Amino acid sequence: MKDQSIVNKKNRKKWYKELSVFKVISIILLILAAAFFIFPFYWIITGAFKSQVVATAIPPEWFPFQPVLDNWIVLFNNPVLRWTFNSFFIAGSEMIAVCMVSATAGYVLAKKVFPGRKFIFIILIAAMMLPKQVILVPLFTMLADLGWIDTYRGLIIPAIGWPFGIFLMKQFSQTIPTELLEAAEMDGSGELRTFYHIVLPMLKPALGALAIFTFILSWNDYFSQLVITRSTSMMTLPLGIATMQGEFKTDYGVMMAGAALASIPMIVIFSLFQKSFTQGITMGSIK
Repeated sequence: MKDQSIVNKKNRKKWYKELSVFKVISIILLILAAAFFIFPFYWIITGAFKSQVVATAIPPEWFPFQPVLDNWIVLFNNPVLRWTFNSFFIAGSEMIAVCMVSATAGYVLAKKVFPGRKFIFIILIAAMMLPKQVILVPLFTMLADLGWIDTYRGLIIPAIGWPFGIFLMKQFSQTIPTELLEAAEMDGSGELRTFYHIVLPMLKPALGALAIFTFILSWNDYFSQLVITRSTSMMTLPLGIATMQGEFKTDYGVMMAGAALASIPMIVIFSLFQKSFTQGITMGSIK
């Protein structure tokens, strides 16, 4: 025990000596940055349990000393469960469809030689540069002609061919050794079998990152959902919560309760796929 305490003291001294001025400043800056980004979420969570008077009080009450549940009662008096189902169904469907289409299209653009491949890739890059607001008017006209306004099809199908997803999968597919695919072909493996048993397992980190990106963007896609939806039953959770804001009065406690509820799935999804997300982001930069 005495020897162990001596070793611990030496380790503590060694750790202290390794701290330089640069490391100390970096740690302080990281702590301040983390506090800066976490504070809005903390304010939303605490505000969900404040009354309207306390939520708008100046100076603000940093912690709800008398928490109330009235905001949550008012929130669930609205069709929140329906809105939550819509958000999960739309975001989940888009996530699965985008990953499938992007993986196949990116693999073909990266590993298959055919006429017009470079031109298609240039069109893909050009499409990535266009903001969504530019194509929203012709998209709305097209959906109206098809009768897809205020439907799940109108909310899901236009997002399937996401140019960024195809671009991301193409860049990762280029890291797959061509010799491996040629060896599978020589062994008699067909295209679908090669793609399912060889390509997809190697693209798992990239697919994990793409799944998180797609789900989060679809969940928070307020602008497109606002234009395409019409009825209350088709609204998503962020859109439904936004409609609870009054013209002359806003109940900030209820709004914060809704924002807290809408942020929970994002935290859960990111926590579950964090490892794949990190691997997907860093995999392309390491050989």
